[in-house]
Amino acid sequence: MPLKTKEILFAKFFKQTPPEILKNIVAITHLLKERYNAKCYIVGGAVRDHLMGAVCQDYDIECYGLTPNQFDSAMSELGAEGVGKSFFVYKYRNLDISLPRTEQKRGVGHKGFGVELATEPEEASKRRDFTVNALMYDMENEVILDYWGGLHDLETGILRVVNPETFAEDSLRVLRAMSFAARFGFKIEVASCRLCAEMALDDLPKERLFGEFEKMFKGEYPIYGLYYLFALKIAPKLFGVEISYPDFYRLSREFMRAQSAFLEPMRPYYFLYIFALFLGVDRRALLERIAAPKCYFKKIADAPLLPSQIDCAFAASAARKEGLERFVGNYHPKVRAIAQKLGIWDAPLKIGITAKELMAQGYEGKALGEELENRVNTKIRELNENCSEL
Repeated sequence: MPLKTKEILFAKFFKQTPPEILKNIVAITHLLKERYNAKCYIVGGAVRDHLMGAVCQDYDIECYGLTPNQFDSAMSELGAEGVGKSFFVYKYRNLDISLPRTEQKRGVGHKGFGVELATEPEEASKRRDFTVNALMYDMENEVILDYWGGLHDLETGILRVVNPETFAEDSLRVLRAMSFAARFGFKIEVASCRLCAEMALDDLPKERLFGEFEKMFKGEYPIYGLYYLFALKIAPKLFGVEISYPDFYRLSREFMRAQSAFLEPMRPYYFLYIFALFLGVDRRALLERIAAPKCYFKKIADAPLLPSQIDCAFAASAARKEGLERFVGNYHPKVRAIAQKLGIWDAPLKIGITAKELMAQGYEGKALGEELENRVNTKIRELNENCSEL
């Protein structure tokens, strides 16, 4: 039987949605409609991602026409887990289900917000950060609700603040602007950029910083992230790092040259490594400031810095424990060329003897460690002497 027009539209909007998630969305919205006559909208980033043709794993559903008690009863029936009653938010698998709300700053820090129930979509969408995130999908009528010009901004690649007054109440939104730019290649509208640059960031706890920075590190447009790291005054405020325009352009060119060689598994680590290498800032202090996990310290803080003259000795030394495929400086063409020549791209440096074999020769304890180190250094020196210039 041919699909009805609405079914076609519904299927088109959710064509990127994994079947199991779509099944949950339909079940929840059907329950709320049939049992409580509630009206449900897909809101926020899920709408933006679908319009951009991106696969979305996390959905926000906003429910209208319910009292808080009715909403609690419905969520209990579903087996959803409450995130916080004062926020009217529940989580069910990959779905966040909420009542529409408004927020007002009443205290210090990211938890100092008062929350009240909203009754109209326009009122609720006004609390969103950017216009592209304030779009709503009306599943019943198969239409996009756009109260703030988000469709135009999405089409033109612009990031624009919805409400300057409420936006300024949450300083994490400045970092979100930077990460959105790096992820999607958005340009931040001038007035919005100025507003972000004027906001203080000293109320942000470390644990809130890393999430947005990691999104930026993984973004497809690191140059945009780099630009707004300075244009929004994030680097000076969080890291105490200033940069001149000439230095910024030189750093940008370095990123552009390097980006084509980025390996996907290593993508989160390149940004800070190149940033710290170029500006000469302390990598460990940088990572500590954003509360980065241990894997970042291992890949960035503990990795050798690329020297001005890269030779076989440097490449061999960097490959002592694992191949250069996992070395964060592997974007450099000379590192890659030497790695292939010496066979240390996807395998660690081989010194011709193992610790077990040295133990069989009578080495043990401190002497074993010293002999291994001596053999490694000898091997590196031999490789460098026999390695023709690349």
